[in-house]
Amino acid sequence: MIHEVDDVLRSLIRAEVLEGGQIAVVFDAPTREWAAKVNAPMVNLYLYDIREDMRRRERGLHNEYDERGAIVSRRRPPRYFKLSYLITAWTKRPEDEHRLLSSLLACLLAHEALPPERLTGSLADIGAAVPMSIALPPPEDRSFADVWSALGGELKPSLDLVVSVPVTASPTYTAGPPVGDEGLRAHFGDIPPLAEPLRQPMPGRGGLPVYGNHPGRPASAAAAGSTEPRRGLSLRITENRADQDGRTEDPTA
Repeated sequence: MIHEVDDVLRSLIRAEVLEGGQIAVVFDAPTREWAAKVNAPMVNLYLYDIREDMRRRERGLHNEYDERGAIVSRRRPPRYFKLSYLITAWTKRPEDEHRLLSSLLACLLAHEALPPERLTGSLADIGAAVPMSIALPPPEDRSFADVWSALGGELKPSLDLVVSVPVTASPTYTAGPPVGDEGLRAHFGDIPPLAEPLRQPMPGRGGLPVYGNHPGRPASAAAAGSTEPRRGLSLRITENRADQDGRTEDPTA
C-alpha cells in the first residue's frame, strides 16, 4: 500500500512538475551523511510518520452482495492511515530550490486527492478516494525542527504532505442464508403429553411452591396423572364501538 502511494507521487511529480527534466525523485532519509553525497538535482519525499486518521474511522459493517443482490458476507469499513512526507528540493543554488518548491506546491495544491487515473494495485481496487493535504501546520506533539534534529541534519525549507490511505485488511464474516417464505409458525391447540417423563427435576419442582400458588391446593387433573391432553391457551377478542349517540355496538350482533 505504501509503495503504491510512492509510485503515484513519483509519476505525478514527474508529469506535472519536472515535465521530463533531468531531476530525480527519491524517498531517502535526508541525513547529514546523505546530504553530503548529493551531487545532482533531485526532489526527496521522505516518509517520516505513519499514524491512523481517527477522524475518518467508521463503525459497523459493510455488506457484500452477489449477482442476485443477496448479502453474502460482511466486513469492517476501511481504516485510513496518514502517511506524512517531508518534501525537499536539492540543487546547487537556493534560488533553484525555492523555484522547485514553488512548482511542487502549486502542483499539489491543485489536487485534493491522488488522481484516480494514476491509482494502481490495491488503491485502484478499493475504489475510494485517497485525500491528501499540503503545507498544513504540524500537530501539537510534533514540529519539523524535531524531525530535522532526529535526522541529524540542518534545517532546510520543506513541504509537509499528508496522504490518507484507506486500508481494507480486515476479517470477512460470512452472512447466513437469506430468509425465505417459510418462517416461524405458531398455532394454538392441544398440547401433546410428554413421550417420556423428565429424568431430572427442573427448577421449581420437587414440592417447591410455584409463584402465585398456595401450598396445599389440590393438584390439577393433569398433574394428578390424568391421561387427557392438556388444553392450550384460548383467547376471544371482541371489539365494542360507540356510535355518535354514545351507544355501544356489538359487532357480533
